[in-house]
Amino acid sequence: MNKEALVAPSEQILRVVEIAAAYVLVALFAIGVFDLLVIMGDLIVSGDIFDPDAGIEQIVAIVDRALLLFIIVEIYQTVVAYTRDESVVRIVIVAALIAVSRKIISFDTAAAPQELLLSAAAFAILLAAVVAALYVVRATSPPGEKVSVPEGGRRERADRPERRE
Repeated sequence: MNKEALVAPSEQILRVVEIAAAYVLVALFAIGVFDLLVIMGDLIVSGDIFDPDAGIEQIVAIVDRALLLFIIVEIYQTVVAYTRDESVVRIVIVAALIAVSRKIISFDTAAAPQELLLSAAAFAILLAAVVAALYVVRATSPPGEKVSVPEGGRRERADRPERRE
């Protein structure tokens, strides 16, 4: 029996599930934007956003939620790129950069000084590593690079000729 004929239905099912996951992420993003707008409206109407003591915390919470929405967008772009058989490396690195930035912005300073220093150093190293990875990816790959999947199923970069074996 032909192995390709056995595998083909599972690949089609996987594509449908990938597309469904993309729509779920769109719905999560829409719900998140609505929630963010409601929270901002409540803070403005109540005047709490202008309170010097609590206002900063509220603004940090809003920025934290907004960055979470950006992470959802990056995950959506990863799913779409994967469905289209495009490279996802750059998208994943950008999502990691947003996630690290989000953690740094919402950094909790209530811990002991030694723990704070260790956490800050870890975030700095992580941020430097993600930025370096993004630089390397951008410097070594042309913009808009696509990945194609030939008939054999092996992924190849579209800008490179197929290898002969």
